Order: sequence, then C-alpha cells, then structure tokens
Amino acid sequence: MSEVESIRAFIEEQNKKIVRWYEAGNVDSIAEAFVDDCWQMPPHMEPIVGRKALHEFWSSAVQWGKWKFTLDTQEVAVSGSLAVERGKYVLRFTAGPMAPPGLKTTEDRGNYVVLWRREADNHWRVVWDAPVSSAPPG
Repeated sequence: MSEVESIRAFIEEQNKKIVRWYEAGNVDSIAEAFVDDCWQMPPHMEPIVGRKALHEFWSSAVQWGKWKFTLDTQEVAVSGSLAVERGKYVLRFTAGPMAPPGLKTTEDRGNYVVLWRREADNHWRVVWDAPVSSAPPG
C-alpha cells in the first residue's frame, strides 16, 4: 500500500469515527480530532477558530437536536506532514426541543475540503474543515 493509500485509509476510518461522535454528541472526541489552532468553516456562518471554540460551539449544538453526517472521500493528496482531503457530504439535522428559534429540521449537501496535519504525537488531525453547500440558498 502506498503512503497516499495508507493515509487515505486512515482518513476514511477517522471520518467514520467522527460521524459517530457527532451522532452521539461526543464533543470531547470531536475536538480531539482537530488541532489546537483549527478552523472549522460551516456554511452560512462565521468560522469557528481554535479547538476550545470548536468544543464550546459543538457542546451547545449537540443539544439542539440530532446531527447525522455522511462523508464520502473523493481524493487525498499528501505532502510530508500535510494531507488534503476532498469529498462530498450530506448533513441531516433533526431539530429537538432545545433548538434555537428558527433552526429547523433540514438537510444540506455539498462538497468539502479538509486539511490534515500529522502532529508531533504522530496522529493526523484536522487543521481546516471547509464544507461548501451546494443546496440553493433559503
């Protein structure tokens, strides 16, 4: 197995875990999948910058309802301690009783780019997470 194939296999396995963590509301594990200086750039909102901010945001967001992601890795490119993943996503959000006013059950889909970095502890973590919605606005 080539280095790219090996790292792609790791990313795909890590994505399966991350999807389960979102569904289960396991915010500690989600945050650990990201580097300290991460950027998560969700569609239609300001970026979430830093692991602490990511943890705080998702600690609230998992209480709003159920988050179900489907991730499909399309391509991975690797250079040294960096890897870039390009893929497609589907997000199904089911609003619960604690959802903020105006946040309703919805489905979004689109493409994403994720920058991964191999850290000093030899674990690959997310540096930048940039989903781009292909759903029409509104």
